[in-house]
Amino acid sequence: MSIDRLVMVFAGSVVLLSLLAAHYINVNWLWLTAFVGANLLQSSFTGFCPLALILKRLGVKPGQAFS
Repeated sequence: MSIDRLVMVFAGSVVLLSLLAAHYINVNWLWLTAFVGANLLQSSFTGFCPLALILKRLGVKPGQAFS
């Protein structure tokens, strides 16, 4: 699996988990959803993604977006 796909899987999982936590635990978990969304937005413009850098150092094969 490429870095691009892993970033999308991770971001989607965090968004869904934070929505569940907001519903069942505390509404402030929505801040995590907002953070992930903002990070996805800025990475689409800048190409900088901290998770992609970590995955690259771990030896995951690069994709098209984060090489």
